[in-house]
Parts: sequence; structure tokens; C-alpha cells
Amino acid sequence: MKPVIALVGRPNVGKSTLFNRMTKSRDAIVADYAGLTRDRHYGDGRLGKREFIVIDTGGFEPDSSTGIVKEMAKQTRQAVAEADVVIFVTDVRTGLSAQDADIARFLRQANKRVILTVNKAEGMVESPHLAEFHELGLGEPLPISAAHGQGIRSLIEEALVDFPETEDDDEPAEAAPIRLTVTGRPNVGKSTLINAWLGEDRLIAFDMPGTTRDAIRVPLERDGQRYELIDTAGLRRKGKVFEAIEKFSVVKTLQAVADANVAVLMVDATQGVSEQDAHIAGYILEAGRAVVIAINKWDAIDAYQREQLERSIETRLAFLKFAEIVRMSAIKRQGLGPLWKAIANAHASATRKLPTPVLTRLLHEAVEHQAPKRAGSFRPKMRYAHQGGMNPPIIVIHGNSLDHVDGAYRRYLEGRFREHFKLVGTPLKLEFRSSHNPFAESGP
Repeated sequence: MKPVIALVGRPNVGKSTLFNRMTKSRDAIVADYAGLTRDRHYGDGRLGKREFIVIDTGGFEPDSSTGIVKEMAKQTRQAVAEADVVIFVTDVRTGLSAQDADIARFLRQANKRVILTVNKAEGMVESPHLAEFHELGLGEPLPISAAHGQGIRSLIEEALVDFPETEDDDEPAEAAPIRLTVTGRPNVGKSTLINAWLGEDRLIAFDMPGTTRDAIRVPLERDGQRYELIDTAGLRRKGKVFEAIEKFSVVKTLQAVADANVAVLMVDATQGVSEQDAHIAGYILEAGRAVVIAINKWDAIDAYQREQLERSIETRLAFLKFAEIVRMSAIKRQGLGPLWKAIANAHASATRKLPTPVLTRLLHEAVEHQAPKRAGSFRPKMRYAHQGGMNPPIIVIHGNSLDHVDGAYRRYLEGRFREHFKLVGTPLKLEFRSSHNPFAESGP
């Protein structure tokens, strides 16, 4: 699982700038009362082969009468509770404050590894201004400048010191279990489906971890195929400071989707497709994961409601039109067979080998049937294609002036490739690489 790093500190100390540095300004996800929404709050970062999740908790405004522990925002308590490492950000220009002392007191009670950083310290590595931050009792302060990018790599390396690079799995892909996660907003029936699976299939092993960062992994076997169920709905050990952690966790959803081969997106038929469903679906797509849409409680709605639901899926989940839709009832165990088949189809498509000769032939046939539009004096010329990756499958197309290929033509090519290889339930990425040889256009 990706380690989780939480950024903590009072307002205006540069947490958002540091967040942007650590995540390289990638799109982020935030939790609010409506569910998953786009914002700059949760983000993915990478250092070499090591990936991690960063949480910008926002600024603390402790009430003078109750202090930081009582008035800390709910999402901040959850973020610190689920973090593996907390980076406490302070500001050398404004110096040590009473708020910093309140935050330090809270973090000492949180029983988390804390890295104390002093931001806006460009050119102040040996400055006496850093000395006062020792008073916080959190060890040696690490000077950084988020705005100038100074000290950021050292900070990330320090945060990840307990999380070594993940070694490549030598286990053959055929022998490895299919990692599977069931995701969706609260109370759509995820636990009911998981219990139905565990009751239907032989449970090989069950291990309940005690750490906040581990999901429960349940090995299953069905029709000779091994699966590993990543169960994010499992219990988490409660700490003294964090009595109430939200059942629905953005961090755990991100981790489970990133770690899975196939994600089952469960939607409640009685409630329709919500914005939260669409945002979760969007993250699955961005993560490049194979996906199956499971419409639970299908038996609980009438013909008119079913028609309305189908339209809702077509509009709100239009970007997942490649995904199979399974209508089911987890509590009645209806539709479990088709769901397993859809999962197998999605995984097979995501890991399918696409031979270069076949890809190149399909590319030429597609161009012959419908050539790309000319852009000014340039007409894109496509020469050959090969597979650039799996899970999700990536097709790399080589040629000239390919920067001018528009979105409509990309979708046309994707459709041709999907149809031939029968790719369902998986994103398909097309990469275009243009030759920089000025004489390339005169070639065959």
C-alpha cells in the first residue's frame, strides 16, 4: 500500500505550496460531506519507484479557550489518524507561535512519526532563527523552501525512510492472484456483496491487520482462478485521540484502487448515480484500472425507475462506457455469476497481449477507411503501432505530424482497436509519437 503523508501546520505557512511540490501539481481529491470532489487536498506523489499519497490538511485555527485538540477539523483528525508520517510545517519568517506549540502538543499525543520542517528558509541553513523551533520538542527542524524547491527531495526521502522501494514481483502474471476491490459510497451494499462472496466461495485465509494503513486482504478461489480481495470496509484500531474515524475513507479508497487489478464500482439502484459515484469512477479511470459497474438492489426498483437509472448511467458515467454493467442483488445473491464473469473479462482485457503486426495492420485499415483530418498544411501520417504497456493496455502509434490528431479521431482509432481485440472493462490509452526526421515524409 502507498504510504500516506499528512501536511500539518497553522494557516499561511506554505503547506499548499509544499503539497504542490510533493505531488507535482497533479489533480487531487478531497473528502467533504457530499463525497469525493475535485480540489487540491489529496494528491499522489512519486520519488523514484516509490509512490505515496499526500494530504494537505488546511490551516489550524485553534480556539483560544479549548485549544487545538478539541477544535481540530474532523477531516484533519482523520488525515492524521490515517497518516504513516506527519510533516509539521512551520514558518521561519514569522517565528515560533503559540499555535505551533498547540499543534506540537497534539502531534505528540497522536503517536505518529513527525518530521518538523521550517519553511521559507531559503539561504538559512545555518541561521540562528532555526534554533527556537527546538522548543517544540519534535527533534531537529529541517529547513526547506517550498516556493523555491529547496530541501524537498531530502524531506521526502526522510518521510519515506521506513518505506523502501517496492521490488518487482518475480511471480509470473499467470500465477499471481487477481487483486480485486469493491468501491462505492457508503451503504450501497459493499459489505453485503463481500459477505456473499465469502459465503459462496471457499475462504482460504483471513488476516485482520492492526495498523491504520493496512486493508484486509482476503484470498479467494473460484473456478481455479485465485483472487485477492482488498477489503477497505474492515475495522481499524482506534487510538486515544481518534475515537471516531469516518467509516468511508478517501485515503483507503485511493489506496485500494491503486493496488487493485480490477475495481468493482457499486451503485445503489434505489438512489441512482450520484456525483460521488461519478467522482469515484473518475479516479478509477485516472488510475487506469479495469472496472465493472455493479448495480445493486436492481430488484427493488420498477420498470420506470430502471429506465431512468439507465439514462443516468449513460450521462453521468459516459466516460466508463467500455465497462460491463451487471444488475444484481447482493442480499439475495442474484447476479453473482455474471459479476464474476465480468470481472474475469475486464482483467483479461487489461492484460491482453496486442501483437505489433496486428496493431499495425489495424492502424492502416483504419486510416484507409477514414483518414485523419488535415490541420493547415499538415496531414498526420501514421506508420506503425505497437503495445507500450498492459493494465491498462497502451498502444503507441508512430508517424509524422501526430500532434495534430484530434480527439474525435483518437476515439475512432480506439473504437477500431477495441472492436478487434474485444477489449471490455478496461481503459485503453493511445500514445502518439512523431518522427523528428525532416526527410521522414518522403518515406514509404
